[in-house]
Amino acid sequence: MKKVCISFLVLTTIFLSLFFYGCNFKKEYLRIHIRANSNSKMDQDIKMEVKEILVDYLTPYLTTINKKEEAISFLNSKKEDMEKLTNGFLQKNGFNYSSNIVLRSEKFPSRVYGNLTLEEGIYDALIVELGEAKGNNWWCVVYPPLCFVSSSTNYVYKSKILEIINDFFK
Repeated sequence: MKKVCISFLVLTTIFLSLFFYGCNFKKEYLRIHIRANSNSKMDQDIKMEVKEILVDYLTPYLTTINKKEEAISFLNSKKEDMEKLTNGFLQKNGFNYSSNIVLRSEKFPSRVYGNLTLEEGIYDALIVELGEAKGNNWWCVVYPPLCFVSSSTNYVYKSKILEIINDFFK
């Protein structure tokens, strides 16, 4: 009976630990959300071009950052530069609207990135609003840089917590 109680206690502790780690996953991610001005084909195309501009600009930096707090600090320090890039692009292409870039918490739906699923919930995010920001949007993960690793590089994202969980359920 004593062995059963100890086994139950150990399993309960493991389960609760995994549950609370799972509840904290959202705190470890920093997402990016780019909202198009409208759903017109032109505004949707511009959204994707702005995405490429920002990804190209941020990738060299974000792939070297090791903590979410570092990513937030970096993005805050580069907010004006990102707005200059996007606004310059919009102006150069004849658009009469501009971008607004902020960091804040926002609700996201579930999203799958390879073998990683981010559950629906509130996440910290870099929000890029183009013009009225009433169109369809694009979102991904800034930290860890799941969307900021080009296919020509050999970066591989690893999460020690996910490795432990995956090993546990094998």
